[in-house]
Parts: sequence; structure tokens; C-alpha cells
Amino acid sequence: MSTFTPDIFRAVRHYAGKIRTIHNEIRTERFMNSLPEDLRKDIGWPDRFGRRGDSN
Repeated sequence: MSTFTPDIFRAVRHYAGKIRTIHNEIRTERFMNSLPEDLRKDIGWPDRFGRRGDSN
């Protein structure tokens, strides 16, 4: 087996982890946006939390 093969698996695992993270962020955002407006205001959503890709 080539030493190149483990690098491919590592890259695929890394990519799958990023996809999973993005999926979880989207799911969390959707849940937070489904909360009543007064509750979102109390916890500071979305003002205190940046969108994906924003630098905080």
C-alpha cells in the first residue's frame, strides 16, 4: 500500500467533518430562528452571534 493512501483518507475524513459541522450549524440556526421572538431577543439571537464565515 502506498503512503499516499492514508493522506487521501485523512483528507476525506477532514472534508466529511467540515460538511458535518456546516450541517450542524444550519440545523442550530434553523432551531434558533424557530424560537419566539421575545426569547430570541433575551438570548441575543442573532445580534450576538455572527453568521457562518464572519470573523468574531
